[in-house]
Amino acid sequence: MFGSAAVSAVAGADGVTRFPVLASQVPLVLRRTADAVYLVGGAAGPIGGDELSLRIDVGAGAFLRLRTAAASIALPGLDGLESVLTVTVTVAAGGRLEYLPEPVVVTAGARHATVVSVTLAAGSALMLRDELLLGRHGEAGGAARSVLRADYAGRPLLRQSLSVGGTDAASLGPAVLAGHRGVGTMLLVNAGEVAGAADPVPGVAVMPLAGPGVLVTALANDAVTLRRRLTV
Repeated sequence: MFGSAAVSAVAGADGVTRFPVLASQVPLVLRRTADAVYLVGGAAGPIGGDELSLRIDVGAGAFLRLRTAAASIALPGLDGLESVLTVTVTVAAGGRLEYLPEPVVVTAGARHATVVSVTLAAGSALMLRDELLLGRHGEAGGAARSVLRADYAGRPLLRQSLSVGGTDAASLGPAVLAGHRGVGTMLLVNAGEVAGAADPVPGVAVMPLAGPGVLVTALANDAVTLRRRLTV
């Protein structure tokens, strides 16, 4: 299945953010509420072989909070292909984006990739969360790839990729997941200080970037603990 969605946020003369573009098609369906724009799953999946894309544009002085209504459950396809979600983000000077999706759960036998590309102008702000769980309760989970590329003011800010599998001994080893089934990151750019950055806790790493940003990475065995460890 192929599906795409796009949202554009612009600041009006009165300072109120408006959404001249709010376009979507199944299985990616956008719905606006009083506090955020939500991405609602219009069908099961993603399923192996699905190619999904999401475009997010935030104009100068505009604010957008984008969430998902529920966790995404990545399922295997009949042909063993990988499902891919590509997210492309641009934020203009003075704009702020909070992209806070619920976790992606990669079920046994599934292969899924999330590829995020972010372009930030000088003076923009970003809060971007990415959470991954290998398997549902009692499942080993499938294989997942996560790629994050971020540029700020025309210069590279972050290049990160992760490939893990629920039955891969190297993934579960001490150098990657250390036996955990959940991993998450929070990228903050001009979005406030990180609480507890000077007093890290087990399972959490805080890495200042060579630019106006901080990357928080956390490991956990369940979604609740993972979210708590990423809360800043």
